Amino acid sequence: MKIIKILGVAVVLTFFAGCNKHYQNPDIPIVDIDITIDPNSTVFLELNTPGGWCYLNNKPGVYIPVGSRGVIVYRQDMYTFKAYERTPPNDPYKCCKSDHTGCSKLTVDYPMIVDSCTGNTYSILDGSLIEGDGVYPVIQYKTHYNGNLLRIYN
Repeated sequence: MKIIKILGVAVVLTFFAGCNKHYQNPDIPIVDIDITIDPNSTVFLELNTPGGWCYLNNKPGVYIPVGSRGVIVYRQDMYTFKAYERTPPNDPYKCCKSDHTGCSKLTVDYPMIVDSCTGNTYSILDGSLIEGDGVYPVIQYKTHYNGNLLRIYN
């Protein structure tokens, strides 16, 4: 009987841990992202080595759809990339003008991602909240790297 209780608690905890990883603030519109870049090119010099990062919204030839404030790309190791939305996940409109323009964006202060408006800090490794108020992690996009091209999408 004791083993059944322990297994039941383990299943419930696993379920809740899995649920918390992928939810996002419903106040943030879902934007279709599908970007392909060559992270080894000179255009993306910052991504040529592990630990490098860049903002895609200031790179030539990269189209960021309306509704997104940009994308942060981080090269974790030779074959692993992370991509995050720059819209603050917990209070996205706190530092905007009344017409929702001029809004703040997340920035990198390696090894963290920072919301300069609220002071919240997030891990660049997985987008989780490290310090500050809120319940939502940074919105993370899927990535696929074939050794040559990096695709960022949702």
